[in-house]
Amino acid sequence: MKDIKFKIESNKLIARDIYRMTLSGDASSIERGGQFVDIMLEGRFLRRPLAAMEWSGRGLTVVYRTVGKGTAQMSSLKAGEELQVLLPLGNGFDASKCREKALVVCGGLGASPVYTLVKELLALGREVKLVMGFNSACDVVLADDFRALGADVTVVTMDGSLGMKGLVTDAIGELRPQYDFFYTCGPKVMMKAVCAMLCGPGEVSLEERMGCGCGICYGCTCHTKKGPRRVCADGPVFDKEDVIW
Repeated sequence: MKDIKFKIESNKLIARDIYRMTLSGDASSIERGGQFVDIMLEGRFLRRPLAAMEWSGRGLTVVYRTVGKGTAQMSSLKAGEELQVLLPLGNGFDASKCREKALVVCGGLGASPVYTLVKELLALGREVKLVMGFNSACDVVLADDFRALGADVTVVTMDGSLGMKGLVTDAIGELRPQYDFFYTCGPKVMMKAVCAMLCGPGEVSLEERMGCGCGICYGCTCHTKKGPRRVCADGPVFDKEDVIW
């Protein structure tokens, strides 16, 4: 892990209560989509864990929702301000597990952790079917970014205001996509339903409230078939077969 100072290049509202922040600095130590970073905010004891959407030796992009005082404070930060960022944290998705056709299912901000995964799958020559679920059109993020990569994207909204109406499981049932491996990230209830519905192997990115973010406090421990595991250090990505819902 490295604790590095980054400079904010932009911090823009991209959907209802959702911001995309780009930072300049060396994030090349991140290796896989699904890994995350821990951002320090002035006056806050605990850092904010956020998935790395994109990264390089020159910068880092994160997408976040304002849900409390910490993220509200983050949304007020301007270009030119600096942030201390701990990275890389956790383990990520393994694109090599897919042989030919991947099904990627995400809900809400679960779109951000799978962005680089989709890019890597496409670079490996895999076909990618992406099903994205949101509450309404006001909440849709990154759909155009995925289309620009070349993924086959289906957007689903609960209220039918954009794309198909219903749940991601409704879309999967109607589309019947072909796949040999699947990946999912989003609300826990959504991922549980997806894993119950889909046959075959897959990977799941879990989310829990975190204290330290690096495996010291054990505050984000979850139960798996291999025993207690820390989401921040042993995850957040786990094999579908290991997760106890």
